[in-house]
Amino acid sequence: MADMVATTLEAVDIMGLMKLLPHRYPFLLIDRIVDIDGDESAVGIKNVTINEPHFQGHFPQQPVMPGVLIIEAMAQTAGAICIRSLNTEKPSLVYFMTIDNAKFRRPVVPGDQLRIHVKKIKKRGNLLKFACEAMVDGAKAAEAEVSAMMVTG
Repeated sequence: MADMVATTLEAVDIMGLMKLLPHRYPFLLIDRIVDIDGDESAVGIKNVTINEPHFQGHFPQQPVMPGVLIIEAMAQTAGAICIRSLNTEKPSLVYFMTIDNAKFRRPVVPGDQLRIHVKKIKKRGNLLKFACEAMVDGAKAAEAEVSAMMVTG
């Protein structure tokens, strides 16, 4: 039998996210990241609540999380693991560059927990591309490929 190497997957709570990302309320769109494997993959968690400001106008009688915010949550999850993997105290930013193949499969509503699966599919220098899926209760709500540029300060 071949030797099995155990992989330790890590997590980052909200305080750790606020150290990694420049975003703040109401635009910090992830609450936690779990199952982090370096800058290769992770799962971001967004607890969707009626208290969020976008639900006042999208749509008051039938609140639905805007797709653009789901995509932004994907990008924040990918960006946070990129910055974290640098393992440095230098200020770093990740600039969102492209969205490809975005598809929305079902509405995301207050009370849902969005689990955002990101997986690195390409890295060239400081450019990265991630395949992303947003899941609610095991069903795919959205998917996209996002790319970004990392800038270290």
